[in-house]
Amino acid sequence: MADEFMTEERTALTATVRDFTAEHIVGNLPEWERTGDIPRELHKRAGDLGLLGIGFDESVGGSGGDLADGYAVTEAILSAGGSGGLIAGLFTHGIAIPHIIDSGNQDLIDRWVRPVFAGDKIACLAVTEPGGGSDVANLRTVADESGDSWVLNGSKTFITSGARADVAVVAARLRGVSGAQGVGLFAVPTDQPGYQVTSRLQKMGWHCSDTAEFGLVDARGELITEQGFASLARHFATERLSLGVTGYATAARCVDLTREWITQRETFGRPLSTRQVIRHTFVEMSRRTDVARSYIRNMTLSDEVTVLDAIYAKQTGVNCAAFVTDRAVQLLGGMGYVSDGEVERHYRDARILGIGGGADEVMADLAARLLGL
Repeated sequence: MADEFMTEERTALTATVRDFTAEHIVGNLPEWERTGDIPRELHKRAGDLGLLGIGFDESVGGSGGDLADGYAVTEAILSAGGSGGLIAGLFTHGIAIPHIIDSGNQDLIDRWVRPVFAGDKIACLAVTEPGGGSDVANLRTVADESGDSWVLNGSKTFITSGARADVAVVAARLRGVSGAQGVGLFAVPTDQPGYQVTSRLQKMGWHCSDTAEFGLVDARGELITEQGFASLARHFATERLSLGVTGYATAARCVDLTREWITQRETFGRPLSTRQVIRHTFVEMSRRTDVARSYIRNMTLSDEVTVLDAIYAKQTGVNCAAFVTDRAVQLLGGMGYVSDGEVERHYRDARILGIGGGADEVMADLAARLLGL
């Protein structure tokens, strides 16, 4: 069967990304995991190579291409020994910058979007608040208009790259406007006294990707759009699709690592791969990965991805990663359980996929409503 996803251009892109990962990421990843940070130098190197702008139009400083090109980058980084946490930290702008681009505000695009694609700045998206997760319509952070800017007060938590970002795209309630219609998005520079990082959260996985809790105390921000809820809902589909890609790509890497292990590891004078229970488990790992990859790749090539499509893609990738990483740890035994081992890292990193971008339970309920139930 012809592979419509891996075109000649994406094959070349994949080779470039794999080389970049091998040279600049793999050897440093254990240390970044321990320090809980990704150096800005990596952003700059990725920007110089054009990786940060893939999937974004050249008119705003991007490198061109489409969603599928961006997902090919995710596949390549993981297949070469990168991690889900590395991808989350290096490409955090993927869920923040689109809102600024959609606004058409050339000043904001020039000040934030172009420098982010160049690797000179880091952007994060700040929606979740303490005590509230997916209920975007009931935000407590409030924005008050003040001259040619806005003043924001509130707090945010579980914000990827929130401690390193130069600008936060913050969801806040327009003072006096209730419900979803009252949610706006604001570009908030983080180098002001009103932006206060209160905690760098310690997590089960994604160790090299900082996750912050921060407060906004009379912080100044610029309005991106007053239709923040609609903008978030529109781009949630892309985020969920990308999490599904991370899921199957993580699984694919674990399949490769497991194959290598079971063919080389011997017990009682025979390779593990000669044991029927091992062989059958590996086949199921491989089958689920192939199904998830084929399904989600095909979706990225379609002309339109609906909200329901994105939910299905996310859940498919999440379930695949959960099963495959668990079985990989089991088949590698003690080597799968040792800290700093690649399989152990993937196992920890994969657990967040069913929580971020809409928890499994929220996604199932939303899917039910979309199906008319």
